[in-house]
Amino acid sequence: MTRQTHTLSNGFRIVTELQPSMESASLGVWVLAGGRHERAEQNGIAHFLEHMAFKGTARRTPLQIAEVLEDVGGYLNAYTSRETTAYYARVLKEDVALALDVIGDIVLNPVFDARELEVERGVILQEIGQALDTPDDIIFDWLQETAYPRQAIGRTILGPAERVRAFSREDLAGFVAEHYSPERMVLSAAGNVDHDKIVQQAEKIFGHLTAHGKDDAEPALFLGGETRRVKDLEQAHFTIAFEGPGYRDPSYFTAQAASTLLGGGMSSRLFQEIREKRGLCYTIFAQTGAYSDTGLMTIYAGTSGEEVGALADLTIDELRRSADDLNEAEVARARAQIKAGLLMGLESPAARAERNARMIGIWDRVPDIAETVARIEAVNLTDVREFLGQMGTAKASMALYGPVERAPALATLKERFAA
Repeated sequence: MTRQTHTLSNGFRIVTELQPSMESASLGVWVLAGGRHERAEQNGIAHFLEHMAFKGTARRTPLQIAEVLEDVGGYLNAYTSRETTAYYARVLKEDVALALDVIGDIVLNPVFDARELEVERGVILQEIGQALDTPDDIIFDWLQETAYPRQAIGRTILGPAERVRAFSREDLAGFVAEHYSPERMVLSAAGNVDHDKIVQQAEKIFGHLTAHGKDDAEPALFLGGETRRVKDLEQAHFTIAFEGPGYRDPSYFTAQAASTLLGGGMSSRLFQEIREKRGLCYTIFAQTGAYSDTGLMTIYAGTSGEEVGALADLTIDELRRSADDLNEAEVARARAQIKAGLLMGLESPAARAERNARMIGIWDRVPDIAETVARIEAVNLTDVREFLGQMGTAKASMALYGPVERAPALATLKERFAA
């Protein structure tokens, strides 16, 4: 495999990775602008814009956009996160140029037709309603908002329904003008691709853009707190989060190891203690998510209203105990899981294109896999114990939903950790 990079004169970055044995290729444009780049009155507009990219351009109708790659067996999609909006495709190797033309068209030339805008507004309102009806989905939005109150990074990706109802064509065009500048875009392609041809085509499509923007996201400030919403549901949904490192922080993989050994699989401490030994829940897990300047180590479980108090207490007990008696075998298992997840996840062109785009966005280069594996293997027992021990004094965020009257307060759980 051969990886190559190139930057156009206007700052537009290109990264390709050749996998000559593949018959297909994955490619896309990652725009380094997402939910956290919205002002309060814009909340939800990055996601709305992603939807509208498929609703017609100066050259193609919505149906033509839907058909053009499916006619050759390809696939076209997009997503919005808090820091990125991505437009991507997977096609056979002979259709790479067609896919890049379509992606460039939907990113640069959306017409924001008034009728289509209203249709898609309805779709997004249905999406918001679906999220609100999914407790183990919406609770993470509430947890994020509680961790980062009154900040863009704490607001939902979908935005509130009242904002979505009010967005105009001018609002969408304004967000594009403000954030879709070439130095904030990364074109990534992996599979059976020709680097030089992609660069030449990218120059034609994106080379005329003028650089003008910068990452204007406000710095994140983890404040924490508690959100409790009582409702008559079958399950009590419990989440707690502690601030973790951002993805540029040297302790990023230490945090990954900590969450993995706590709740990353069937052998993890929380799974064994709370589900297997005590039968208090069906689902329990821990995970670490990272942004450019902050992160979250999150624990989630669903249980009955009668058991939510015991589950919360046991979760804190296991956190505290892990900081004291964690052993080398557990850390080695966590390292192995993270390493295997990375390597097995990169066996498709789509995963490689995604990783390369993310790395360019973070580091302005793509670290070799060996470099990343070395960082994982450098995680040691002392570092993980220290990281877990810091949770006792760290700010925390907790969100509860359902029959949660019996759940202890966050302050009570923090006192339990410190006891």
